[in-house]
Amino acid sequence: MNSSDIAIIDSEDLNDTISCQKHFGTGQEAERNGDRLGAIQAYEAAYAADPDNPEVCFRLAYNLDLLGEEDEALHLYEECVTVPQPHLNALINLAMLYEDRGKFAQAERCLRQVLATDANHPRARMYLKDILASKAMVIDDVQEKRDEKHLALLDTPVTDFELTVRTRNALSKMSIRTLGDLLKVTEPELRSFKNFGDASLEEIKATLAQRGLRLGETVEQHQEAVKQQVFDQIEQSGGDNQMLDQSINELNLSVRARKALALLNVQTIGDIMLKTEAELMGVKNFGLTSLIEIKGRLNEIGLDLRTLEG
Repeated sequence: MNSSDIAIIDSEDLNDTISCQKHFGTGQEAERNGDRLGAIQAYEAAYAADPDNPEVCFRLAYNLDLLGEEDEALHLYEECVTVPQPHLNALINLAMLYEDRGKFAQAERCLRQVLATDANHPRARMYLKDILASKAMVIDDVQEKRDEKHLALLDTPVTDFELTVRTRNALSKMSIRTLGDLLKVTEPELRSFKNFGDASLEEIKATLAQRGLRLGETVEQHQEAVKQQVFDQIEQSGGDNQMLDQSINELNLSVRARKALALLNVQTIGDIMLKTEAELMGVKNFGLTSLIEIKGRLNEIGLDLRTLEG
């Protein structure tokens, strides 16, 4: 490229700059006179002459926005905020358009960019508060819909699934009517039922797995909630939560009591505290002597079995 070519390019740039300034001035005058369409026409000419001018881009976007041409305004706002120090009003207006479209993350990002420059910007702070509230509402709505869908699934009768007659009859005799009822029983409980074989068990487990569920799921959730309550109670009384993770062997129970607890899959002190007296007494060969022994050992370290109110 020779010097004459450079001169021609510089001349073209200069002409574009002059043209842009001329049209921009016309647009400002039209705005002052309330001529919105005239302003847009002038700003479009200025933008065509110098599309990289952020002030021209913003004024054109702003006037289009006021006329309800939101899609065009959105595109232009996105352009004019890409510069190192974007127009703060462009960021705020873009945030509002994003919010209208449910794009809360993008809207929040714009407003935080404004606050990074001016931490006390009143409009940005107010709009950010509204957007965060809107995000929370959307999350709540989504969760509510998921919960409703989940509850509807749990209410589905087991007869709606492709189970064998043998399995259906067994579930009926156990008063298991819905999918939700299945989540309240554990695998050992099903196995303990008379004439309930491995084939029926695997059939049920496969049916649940197809829906992302498993036997005893709600039982486990309940136990976790109760366990947290136990932790909270010990903490409030000034006790040591770490002892809950200690092996049941630390209680030095008799062989008879340990065998009974093994049937309940009790392995730690925390596990036994999740059980009520009724649950322990319901175990085969678990008598009053074993119950008194366990309660005595727990009381020695300041603990007790779970009560129904707990």
